[in-house]
Parts: sequence; structure tokens; C-alpha cells
Amino acid sequence: MNWSRFLLALAFVCALPVSAGAATVSPSSIPDGTYTVTVEKVVDAQHVQVKMDNGSDTTLAAGKATVNFSKVQPNDQLKLSVISGAVAVYMDLTTH
Repeated sequence: MNWSRFLLALAFVCALPVSAGAATVSPSSIPDGTYTVTVEKVVDAQHVQVKMDNGSDTTLAAGKATVNFSKVQPNDQLKLSVISGAVAVYMDLTTH
């Protein structure tokens, strides 16, 4: 048995979950629609970093002056509408 090939294959398999979980998408590439997301980090009142249902990470900006993320917390579930890569409206599904 060729141990160097075995170790290389093992290293490749071990690295797969790490690289698959690190997918970051541009907000402009998200089709307009309604999504349920999990908050990872509140950057500021106008920006929130989220994990999409498909496992992708992205940072979304408020699309209107009335959208404010200051009361959102990490791990909150949000239902939001994205239009042209920005959040038009959202609802926090998490009870505090």
C-alpha cells in the first residue's frame, strides 16, 4: 500500500467539511425573494451577517432607512425579503 497516497486522500477528505462550510456569497448574487436565515453577527444597525438555509454565509445591508438590525441578536431566526441584494423588510422569528 502506498502510504503517501493514503495520507493525501485522508487529508483531502478531512478538509472537505471545512471548505464546504466556508461558502460566502455576495448579496448581489442572491435572487430577490423571501428567506429564513440565522443571524451570525450584527455588524451595526444597518448590516447583519447571516447563514442562509443552504449553508452559505453573507452580510446583508438594510435596503431602507426603516430597516434596523440593532435589536437582533446572534442565533436569532429572521424571515426577510431581499430585493437587489438588500433587506427590504424582516421579521424576527425568535422569542426572547
